[in-house]
Amino acid sequence: MKLVRLGRTELYVSKTAFGALPIQRISKEEAVRLVRRAYDAGINYFDTANAYTDSEEKLGAALHDVRQSVVISTKSMGRDKKTVLAHIEESLRRLQTDYIDLFQFHNPPQLPDSEDPDGAFAAALEMQKKGYIRHIGITNHRLAVAREAVASGRFETLQFPFSYLASQEDLALAESCRAADMGFIAMKGLAGGMLNNAAACYAYLGQFDYVVPIWGIQHEWELDQWLELTEREAGMTPELAAFIEADRKELAGDFCRSCGYCLPCAVGIDIPQAARMSALLRRSPYQPYMSDVWYEKMHRIEACIHCDACKSRCPYQLDTPALLQKMLVDYDAFYAAHHND
Repeated sequence: MKLVRLGRTELYVSKTAFGALPIQRISKEEAVRLVRRAYDAGINYFDTANAYTDSEEKLGAALHDVRQSVVISTKSMGRDKKTVLAHIEESLRRLQTDYIDLFQFHNPPQLPDSEDPDGAFAAALEMQKKGYIRHIGITNHRLAVAREAVASGRFETLQFPFSYLASQEDLALAESCRAADMGFIAMKGLAGGMLNNAAACYAYLGQFDYVVPIWGIQHEWELDQWLELTEREAGMTPELAAFIEADRKELAGDFCRSCGYCLPCAVGIDIPQAARMSALLRRSPYQPYMSDVWYEKMHRIEACIHCDACKSRCPYQLDTPALLQKMLVDYDAFYAAHHND
């Protein structure tokens, strides 16, 4: 398993890393077996978060006896010292460990104030001084906040959405991390499920020797897929390059990455799914979306009260209400043509 130096942390982590958000959705027994298989196959980096319900607990059950051989990162969405201290203590307990390799501030809307004695950053520094966390990083979906994090010099790593749909600005951000000797962790390598060619995703990110992709893994077949690509060090080919270029053209412009920060919706719209329905219908098996359940879900869009809360929370500055209306029109046309298939 190829190892990557995670910037100035001097942590060496597997180029293929395990994103533990999805193991919330499976039983503890299944999760432990899956995580242990990943470890046995050579994956040594596992990423989770306090907010991922029982993900930390499942990782702890799977890895507590090999703790010295793995790198674990977790996160807190806390915005004050008291909350972040409580989250770190809870993470240590759940993970069955006495230290966290990398603690990350979880998608804050602005950088934590390093001068505030009662702020979130003060909590991280205190726990680092006590040895409970070893390195401090940040995750974000907002380009402006990510740039500010790099420029500040206060964070050792940045976790940011990065896939072959990356813009020139995203590419420049990754390069700025490399220049600052800041570890760059790529989340959303499948663009929130929009990309369905794992080989293309793997090959694209493999071109950046300093980037560590986090792949969200829930099923055995998903783990097998990433392990197979890793074993043969699948690289870019003319065929994959052509596929990527076609995908970029199809998905150009505004599209929902399904990060979920728009939620909750005041009228119960499933925004992350509804806002990318056109792509789901054409890039995955569409039959499940022709059900009465999904018809009702999509038509909740008609109840939108235009409070713009979702729009204000979108880190990609999407006009979410307008996008939802567009998706409903497209869904109804597709439904009329295919619901009896």
